[in-house]
Amino acid sequence: MPRALGIITPSGKDMRVHGMDFFRPISAFSFLGRYRLVDFPVSNMSNSDIEHIQVYVSQNPRSLAEHLGTGRTYNINSKRGKLQLLFNQDSRVNEIYNTDIRAYSDNTDQIELAPEPYVIITPGYMIFKEDYSELLKAHIESGADITVLYHKVDNADSSFRNCRTVDLNRQKGVKTIGWNDGSTAEKNIFMDTYVLSRELFIKLINKAQKISSVYRLVDIINDENDELDIRGIAHKGFFTAVTDFKSYYDANLELLDFDKAKDLFTNEWPIYTVTTDSCPVRYVKGSKVKNSMVANGCVIEGLVENSVVGRGVEIKKGASVKNCVILGHSIIGEGVKLEGQVIDKWAKIINVKEVIAPMDNPGYVTRGDTL
Repeated sequence: MPRALGIITPSGKDMRVHGMDFFRPISAFSFLGRYRLVDFPVSNMSNSDIEHIQVYVSQNPRSLAEHLGTGRTYNINSKRGKLQLLFNQDSRVNEIYNTDIRAYSDNTDQIELAPEPYVIITPGYMIFKEDYSELLKAHIESGADITVLYHKVDNADSSFRNCRTVDLNRQKGVKTIGWNDGSTAEKNIFMDTYVLSRELFIKLINKAQKISSVYRLVDIINDENDELDIRGIAHKGFFTAVTDFKSYYDANLELLDFDKAKDLFTNEWPIYTVTTDSCPVRYVKGSKVKNSMVANGCVIEGLVENSVVGRGVEIKKGASVKNCVILGHSIIGEGVKLEGQVIDKWAKIINVKEVIAPMDNPGYVTRGDTL
């Protein structure tokens, strides 16, 4: 099977996770208490025998760089392949200039030097499982110029509002890729995933730059639709996208559903992440935990219900945590009542005794803050 270069794209300018993205890019967000969002696309590529992976980042790269390291966590053999963290400088003139094309053009030499004949591009802000070796095989056998991945949903009128959709003809040919306007429930959500030759990819980058300084890859592909054979392939299984604060909150709690979690996490398709040597969770007598994910290193003395709790969190005696996402090393003090909150890392809720928000409009406590 021909080899492919894996590319994990930066988040778009339309994607803002208020508060959390002040400290790290979306792909570096903590997820389900122990993962980062970037773990899913990198693991998919590693499991698909893609050994050369490029991860693009423009702002606040430290957290992502520390987490990815050399790639050994993801079972990438450093003798045969590599994981590259590639940077581009965001424009301070206007955010409209900060596109994926700009990121690729800033690193064109690294793409041109890659020996792989094909490119598989996928986002760092969507969560799904995909065998890219099978996707590449289907692309080659079809003879298409570009293959894109999409997921059919029945809730596009209420979710995936910052995502694009794929309009197909009867032969699964792509007519256009546009924005989800929320007008109808059933839509083919574009998973921001492309398969194409590296030669064509470079041509599209160069052409997009000549047409407009604000073009994205999807724009030039839409322009070239009449000249290129573009096919769509449907994704099956669990899928969600983190494109704003509410979708991040919902994605964490959605996977408390055992059937959905079982679909995403399987023994034959591991999701790799950085592990720690901290001790198991300590449940103190009188504590109560229901329908929650609690990571290692935590000390639970109070009530936790329908929540995701990250590593090293302390929930003190008499505290009540419901419908919350609590990131690592936070402290929830005695008698504190939390509902509908995302608590960022190292936060302490010790003086305020009640922080409540509805699940359809969750609240946020910033990283390292004390309430």
